[in-house]
Amino acid sequence: MSEELKNVEDTQEVWSNFIHDFIEEDIAPGGRFEGKKVHTRFPPEPNGYLHIGHAKALYIDFATAEKYNGLCNLRMDDTNPTKEDVEYVDAIKEDIAWLGFSWGDRFYYASDYFPKMYEIAVNLIKKGLAYVCQCTPEQVRENRGDLTTPAVSPYRDRPIEESLDLFARMKAGEFEDGSMTLRAKIDLASGNFNMRDPVLYRISHMHHHRTGNEWCIYPMYDYAHPIEDALEGITHSLCSLEFEAHRPLYDWVIEHSELPCKPRQIEFARLNINHTVMSKRKLRLLVENGVVDGWDDPRMPTLSGLRRRGYTPLSIRNFCERIGVSKVNSVVEYSFLEHCLREDLNMTAQRVMAVLDPVKLIITNYPEDLTEEFEIENNPNRPEDGTRTITFSRESWIERSDFTEEPVKGYFRFYPGNEVRMKTTYIVKCTGCKKDENGNVIEVYGEYDPQTRGGTTPDGRKVRGTIHWVDAKNALDAEIRLYDNLFTEADPEAGELLECVNPDSLNVLEHCKVEASVKELDPHASFQFMRQGYFCFDSKDSKTEHLVFNRTVSLKDSFKKK
Repeated sequence: MSEELKNVEDTQEVWSNFIHDFIEEDIAPGGRFEGKKVHTRFPPEPNGYLHIGHAKALYIDFATAEKYNGLCNLRMDDTNPTKEDVEYVDAIKEDIAWLGFSWGDRFYYASDYFPKMYEIAVNLIKKGLAYVCQCTPEQVRENRGDLTTPAVSPYRDRPIEESLDLFARMKAGEFEDGSMTLRAKIDLASGNFNMRDPVLYRISHMHHHRTGNEWCIYPMYDYAHPIEDALEGITHSLCSLEFEAHRPLYDWVIEHSELPCKPRQIEFARLNINHTVMSKRKLRLLVENGVVDGWDDPRMPTLSGLRRRGYTPLSIRNFCERIGVSKVNSVVEYSFLEHCLREDLNMTAQRVMAVLDPVKLIITNYPEDLTEEFEIENNPNRPEDGTRTITFSRESWIERSDFTEEPVKGYFRFYPGNEVRMKTTYIVKCTGCKKDENGNVIEVYGEYDPQTRGGTTPDGRKVRGTIHWVDAKNALDAEIRLYDNLFTEADPEAGELLECVNPDSLNVLEHCKVEASVKELDPHASFQFMRQGYFCFDSKDSKTEHLVFNRTVSLKDSFKKK
């Protein structure tokens, strides 16, 4: 494990929340799990890529197990073959490992338990606790009742032998999709509608990514999940708040099934972040409509998208820890996620010079055949990161915004007659510019003071402006992608999703100039382009012959600490 992730682990000793309070009660003398090892699980459905909301859930599952020296299983909840694919399985495993968590040899599929789930369902029928229902989905909704009216099912008193026969024939594939279901026989008058004879199995003649066409009946999540947990020896089944009303059904399934243990379900508020969505269905809509460049588009809140954009595992783990665990739903500002990232990158990212909107600076009194070398620090926050060598010559690229003919108050960069310190090298005085036929500045001119090498001023004169630059002799051409919020609305799910997509969420800059040292950087590292922000190589499109950089986050921190 990397040093940065070890630093996160060091915080686990003080990290605590209401879930941990429950766990400590359970493992204490006399508790329901006294003497047992804390055992959690993370059970994603392999029908899409993990997003930042899943990061909170998996952080809670894995980090809780770590805190108590317990175990955490990784289980693919593949009970619905509609959108499931091995591509998603592989992506989920990669994302979790990237965050620094390990499941060891405890990797499972819900489909591993299909035979056992079927056996348990048959036993429920034999006990008179389940029956085959031939109501259509529309009829079920019509007969569901309300808070004062019980639900109705004309098949509730179907003879046990008849239900056993029909359920076996359902499994054999004799009936069409939607024609029958297996329902639990609980309480049609329950105030909790999840307990009004919920569906346990449905017919679905679909190819499964693991079991092929072996099964044409599939268990419902509320039935399958408690069985999976119990068979794996899970002590604490941690899930999001929307499953709180499903907990009585979770407990009912465990109570009426022959299972090796009785897990405890505990719910927490899911993560919501403004200016994004936390629905795999809606994220898939963006992918399938070509709004984004796949699940790993750097504008996506998926972990693969965040990784491609340059987010670090430590920043995401710190974010998940610091937003806390609550029983109340709330919305977290996206700027706080960026704040956690800046904190990490400010300390770890190497500094590099790059010019995004270049204009040429010609130092007219600098010898044409001279090239000097200068040592510049890689990271002012980490002297141990050392220095690198950069070159300086008569022509450099500077930012177009670093020159103006008519400065406003507080502008300390290049304008005729003003002196500017060029980072690490010399003080240069602006003497003018050259324009094209349209009035656009195409060259800036200046004169350097040879006595100011290293940016010093022997005579003590004040120079208020410092700019970055790139030596024109060995500058590399690059494409730079600047990202903004994917949605214009803080709550894009409140309206029509595709209508509030931000048309300016991606701005591509061509022919930017970066210093030659970027060729030596780790292709997986994040770094700071001085005065511009934090960037990384685009993992999909950047090539040696065509460099592409993604801006991970700007330098300015808009998060307001309360």
